[in-house]
This record gives sequence, C-alpha cells and structure tokens, in this order.
Amino acid sequence: KYKVMTKELQKKVDFAIKLLQSIPQDGDIEVSYSGGKDSDVILELTKMAGIPYRAIYKATTIDPPQTIAHAREMGAEVVKPKKTFFQLVSENGFPSSHSRFCCSILKEYKICDRAIQGIRRSESRNRAERYKEPERCRVYSAKEKVKQYLPILEWTDQDVEEFIKERNIKCHPLYYRGGQFDVTQRLGCMGCPLASRKKRIQFFKENPKMLKAWIRAGQKRYTSEKYQNGKAKHKFKDAFEVMGYMLYCD
Repeated sequence: KYKVMTKELQKKVDFAIKLLQSIPQDGDIEVSYSGGKDSDVILELTKMAGIPYRAIYKATTIDPPQTIAHAREMGAEVVKPKKTFFQLVSENGFPSSHSRFCCSILKEYKICDRAIQGIRRSESRNRAERYKEPERCRVYSAKEKVKQYLPILEWTDQDVEEFIKERNIKCHPLYYRGGQFDVTQRLGCMGCPLASRKKRIQFFKENPKMLKAWIRAGQKRYTSEKYQNGKAKHKFKDAFEVMGYMLYCD
C-alpha cells in the first residue's frame, strides 16, 4: 500500500497502476529509464503495480557520469549504442533543435514490444498536442512497432514532486540544490544543443576536454573534402570556426 496522498494525486496513482496492470505479460516490458525524475516516478509506479519489467537506460556516450551511476543504482540496464555520439557528428554534423538526429538514433529505438514511458503533456505544448491518450503505438519502421504506455501523461510538476516526497524516492543528485529537491531542474547530455546558449557555453568552460571532443568530431565533418565540395550552407576553414558555430548556433 502507498502512503496517504491528496485525493487528486491518489486518483492519478490509482489510474496509473490500473494501466500498468493491464499490460499483457507475454513478453518483456521495458521501463524506458532516462535517469530523470519522471523515469524514477514510472519505475516506482511499475514496482507498485507488481508487474515484471526491465528498466533500460539507453546510453548516448555523452551522458553525465552521475546519470549513468544513478541509473545503475536504480537497477537499470545500461545499453550502449551501435555508434558513439561523436561518430554520428563526424557523419552528420552537429545536431540542433531543428535536427535532433542524435535523439532518434541514440534514444528512440525498439528493444521490447511494450514500453512504459514517463512522458507528460504538461512538459511542453508540443507534447500536449502530440500525446492525447495513455496508450499509443509508436512506429519506428515497417517491422518495428512498440506499444507505449504513459502512466503519468496527465501529471503536473506538483504531482511529480508530491509523489517523490511521499514515496521517499531518491532522485538524481542534480535535482537537489542546497539539500532541497528542485522539480524544475532538467537533465541532459553533456553539451546538449537543446540547452540554452548560456548553459552550453558555461558547460564547455567547465569541461574543456568535452569541448575538444566536440570540436574534433565537428572538424572531421565540416572540414572534410566531401563536405567542402558539397552544397552545404556553412563552410568552415578550421576548428576555430567550427567551435564558434557549435557554441553559438541555435
């Protein structure tokens, strides 16, 4: 039995557990674990539902060490991708908010036929428009389809924070500022282009080795003969121009 919660959250928890218990158990059930607060919540709900599962963390190769450590501490399998992030950059260039190929290749692929995910509509307008029902079919290709279950689809930040505190869930260390849990904090890959320009610059100032790795991969791509002779919009002379583009582009 779970602890006493507000009536509104209690209803959401009851719905989530019923949804999870409705999942057919004739094959592996994946808990798509990211290391973030929402994945900690769906992992706890899955345990409460009493169904078999595999918590799986899909590594990107530019994951913060604390995130990998937290995933393992929570019992998640860490699955390595076929190609590293920097191999993808050398082949495709830098990802951006308009070209998130890194997410689709490194994170969004099938492992199990059924997957429990911590997607919430309140996170963004795009998610609110895209995700309408707590059950949906995700098509990756003609032969690869996954039935997705979204138990916290209608949860707010307040719901997440209350549930974490009620269940005494230990979240990623970055969620705690001065010992206090901060539900608004977001995790991400090291140098993620989806972070603000200010955060990207600050991150690379604090992590010069990672900056050099990004530059090397970008230089391999953007200064290659094939790229320079192509019809690409951006042409770079050297690593300094590559670095400037990587740091300041949106």
